[in-house]
Amino acid sequence: MLNEPVLHGWCRLDMRPLVVPPDMEMSEATITLDSRDEAMLLFGSRDQYLREIRTQLGMQQLVGRGDQILLKGSEDQLALATRVFEQLRGLLRQQGRLSSEDVKTVLEVVTQGGERIGLAPEKTEKPADTAGRFVRPRTDGQARYVRAMRDNDLTICVGPAGTGKTWLAVGMAVSLLRQGNVKKIVLVRPAVEAGERLGFLPGDIAAKVNPYLRPLFDALNDMMEPEQVKRYMENDIIEIVPLAFMRGRTLNQAVIILDEGQNTTIPQMKMFLTRMGSGSKIIVTGDVTQVDLPKQTRSGLTDAVHRLRDLERIAIIYLDEHDIVRNPLVQQILRAYEEERPRKKKES
Repeated sequence: MLNEPVLHGWCRLDMRPLVVPPDMEMSEATITLDSRDEAMLLFGSRDQYLREIRTQLGMQQLVGRGDQILLKGSEDQLALATRVFEQLRGLLRQQGRLSSEDVKTVLEVVTQGGERIGLAPEKTEKPADTAGRFVRPRTDGQARYVRAMRDNDLTICVGPAGTGKTWLAVGMAVSLLRQGNVKKIVLVRPAVEAGERLGFLPGDIAAKVNPYLRPLFDALNDMMEPEQVKRYMENDIIEIVPLAFMRGRTLNQAVIILDEGQNTTIPQMKMFLTRMGSGSKIIVTGDVTQVDLPKQTRSGLTDAVHRLRDLERIAIIYLDEHDIVRNPLVQQILRAYEEERPRKKKES
């Protein structure tokens, strides 16, 4: 027999039994956690998080014992509950804690698919993700990101390449502009050299920085017709600018997006974040594994995540390899680079 101390005892969360149709088959499952400490944080004070999950999913039984969670319900309910706990455990690893709002958000994302970003009908033929004039999050992490942008004045999203950080941020900005909630979109990128020298590029300063801003143009053109983008830029409704050009400005009723935030220094990040005026939202995206700053220079993104994590109306969202929506091979490539010793190719 296993010597398993009981942390919470048997927590019967089915005090008000649901009326289950007699023909519905019940299944059982067990989720084993890493430690009793993880269980304590995951269950919440007096198991309030477990009660919330059981109620929202309508499960017949949800029991916490020691470092295990015992589930009983239909196959669909067990699948949803498993996704909920996977998401919550990921958040716990990233944040070191959970809140009631975290649990509610994850439950909403898993059960309802999260919020859609509404787009006006700009194109006659839309890619699958914009069909029906909506941009839909394709993973639970992306759905949390969309809700965070909707509900907060400042959202910082950290994640690897291919997780839709920039694309969803631009989609949210276009949606807010179309709805009349803001009057301007400002897209910003630091012009940091990633192994190549900016000075050797041909042309004047505008031509030199254009390659750095190209990903933002690509995202905009996914959301709107290129002619519409051009008109908005000519009328100063949309700006795409290098970070250095932001100094001294205050932007009201605008969505301000900083892409590649990991390539800012601490003073640059402070300068950027303080550009926020009345009625504005700021969204910062970045990948802390792809910092192109000189060695010994600390990333402004890493510093901001640490400094701002406890402030109200600021959301910090972490995406991971499970949120990658590019070619599936991207996940394998990232995994290979993260390994200390890449696996050898099998000999045939």
